[in-house]
Amino acid sequence: MQTRKKIPLKREGQIHKSLDALADLLNMTARLLLLAFLGVLAGCGGEQPGDSPAQTWQDIEVRVETRPNPPHPGMTEFLILLTGKTGRPGDDYMVSVRTSDGDPWKWAVQDGRMGIYRRAAELAPGARSVLQVQLKHKGQESVLLFPFKLSS
Repeated sequence: MQTRKKIPLKREGQIHKSLDALADLLNMTARLLLLAFLGVLAGCGGEQPGDSPAQTWQDIEVRVETRPNPPHPGMTEFLILLTGKTGRPGDDYMVSVRTSDGDPWKWAVQDGRMGIYRRAAELAPGARSVLQVQLKHKGQESVLLFPFKLSS
């Protein structure tokens, strides 16, 4: 059986100092990476350029996103997102959309039970640049208006 060499105390102290310096460097690198990651996340949230501000009806926040974003004149896909106060999805609503008073209401299809409803509709400059969202829930009904700025 081999015996291990003992490191002289002076050299052992130098090793500890080197390990402490390495640990400090790794700690600072981890903090910088975390800061960069948080910066990227901050840039991902919030309203996108073509989004209309969120509105509230019956304690439900109603947001509308478009595909493409920002919207262009022509057929546009709308995602209507319903979220309760506690973050619970509004998945028991009837949602319909249109972009003109003369158009019939078009039922928005629910995407799973996540409070996301989808429907495509025609957007055009002028009166057709406002999405009308009809919400029905437990015998009550309301229409919310979401204006959009169209890109050319």
